Amino acid sequence: MGRAGLEHAGRLARQGSHHSHRFFPHTYTRAMATHPIAQLTASRFGPFDDVNIDLSRNLNVVVGDNAAGKSQLLKLLYSGTKVLHDADQLTKRDLNTEIAAKLDGVFRPTQLGRLTRRARGRTRAEVGIKYQGISNPLVFSFASTAKREVATETYPAKDLPDSPVFLPTHELLSLGSSFLALYDSRETNFEETWRDTVQLLQIPALRGPRGKDANTLVKPFSALLQGGTVFEEGGRFFLRQPGIGNLEATLLAEGHRKLAMIVRLISSGVLLNGGYLFWDEPEANLNPASQKAVAHALIHLAKSGSQIFVATHSMFILRELQMSSSDENFSTRYIGLTRDQSGDDASSADVQVSTANDLDDLDFIAALEAEAEQSLRYLSR
Repeated sequence: MGRAGLEHAGRLARQGSHHSHRFFPHTYTRAMATHPIAQLTASRFGPFDDVNIDLSRNLNVVVGDNAAGKSQLLKLLYSGTKVLHDADQLTKRDLNTEIAAKLDGVFRPTQLGRLTRRARGRTRAEVGIKYQGISNPLVFSFASTAKREVATETYPAKDLPDSPVFLPTHELLSLGSSFLALYDSRETNFEETWRDTVQLLQIPALRGPRGKDANTLVKPFSALLQGGTVFEEGGRFFLRQPGIGNLEATLLAEGHRKLAMIVRLISSGVLLNGGYLFWDEPEANLNPASQKAVAHALIHLAKSGSQIFVATHSMFILRELQMSSSDENFSTRYIGLTRDQSGDDASSADVQVSTANDLDDLDFIAALEAEAEQSLRYLSR
């Protein structure tokens, strides 16, 4: 691309940035989750032999090769946080049962020990999740031979009032209460994250002062939905658009359904100036324009108080997040995962973890490498 082309691309990028700023203003309440996740340690868990990752209270972006463990990292953080959020004065014995059940429901292994690092002989996985403002982390372990047995070593003495939310690659707004009935009454292969999130989507919108706060926060998202609001009726979700009427969620474009899920979760208070959002590949099935809207929505949500965790393959959404999060009072943590390809068996190779506060400082970004390789092939035609 020549200098003129680069300048034209720059003008388009700036125009797009101004367009996004029109929807997402720069006035934010500097709220945050009561106890943001500050650190994850994991040894011999899944593809991770021994990792220690410091996390941002605002935005955490996980990138890496296929099968490097991006989704597993998000699911692990979600599982521990969800158990603690739902816990009500649980004992260690109770936590042992609840953590085992959650890992089983979220990861769906044939038995719990399958989540340990593949190795000869018996081994043991250990996980630690540290929360800001709480002295004791959640630390638990289980053996490679475990069916449903977990041993909790330590756990936070304080409650986690903020709700964790896990959004899978598929949108869930087109599902309704019938999905909950199916999940609870039949044996299915759906991950428990689907049930958890559909259940949260069923929570009605807030009223009163907190409802007004939610309406203020949700305005930029509604603008992207042509002023629409999301509501549930008869177990189904609809988008109400001024002057147009009600449109079934199943008839919306997927990008709009994904944004509508965020609208619903803010309106109900789940992600109102707090909460933990784990989103696995938000770019799935979206065109670049929708990816851009989602990226700016994530930044807006993080600046409004939610702690965000995103796993992505998209270089486009990575650059949008990078360009939109430049704020001295806003922190972003990029987590790069890559497998060591030097051995004979790449599928069982150790996953190497690198972290940085800027995307360009990561040691390796698979999406960037693929994009550069494609550009070289295009220019050499």
